[in-house]
Amino acid sequence: MKKRLIELVLEKAFKYSEEPVFRLVSGRMSNYYFNCKAVTLNPEGMHLIGNIIFGMIEGSGAKGIGGLTLGADPIADAVAYTSYLKSAPVEAFVVRKTAKAHGTMQWVEGNVQKGDGVVIVDDVITTGKSTIEAIEKAREAGLEIIRVIALVDRQEGGRENIETLGYRVEPVITKDEVMGLYRAKGL
Repeated sequence: MKKRLIELVLEKAFKYSEEPVFRLVSGRMSNYYFNCKAVTLNPEGMHLIGNIIFGMIEGSGAKGIGGLTLGADPIADAVAYTSYLKSAPVEAFVVRKTAKAHGTMQWVEGNVQKGDGVVIVDDVITTGKSTIEAIEKAREAGLEIIRVIALVDRQEGGRENIETLGYRVEPVITKDEVMGLYRAKGL
């Protein structure tokens, strides 16, 4: 499944240029770009992601999986759906970018509660900023972060930035794996 997921990321989500033409969220220019939503919102991509990440967290005691909206949402949903099919339900949750302005004014939405062990996910880690924001908001909501998983690690220091907080980051795929397939196909 991982091999096929790398192929799907290369086919649908990866762009490469000899010149740095892609502007990242940080404002920095890069030679390559990952638009993982083209994979995380794809039916086959959902199936692969749900099964791979569920396999990574199965038996961990996780009650929930989620991260900063929007990148984490389809990943968490795919894993939650897969977990139900495998009779080991894990709740999906969302960490908002801004607190809800009405009602309960929460940062975290979903069926997770204070004290629950959760997995934080992100679609792409570059600097780690959005993953760190999700970790902080989940902790403020009283959730216990037991795992951190990135669909793609761009291998630009983000994983290390997150790990300074004491959380090991487990990438499903790395930039090097995608670039390896890119080069092997002679693209």
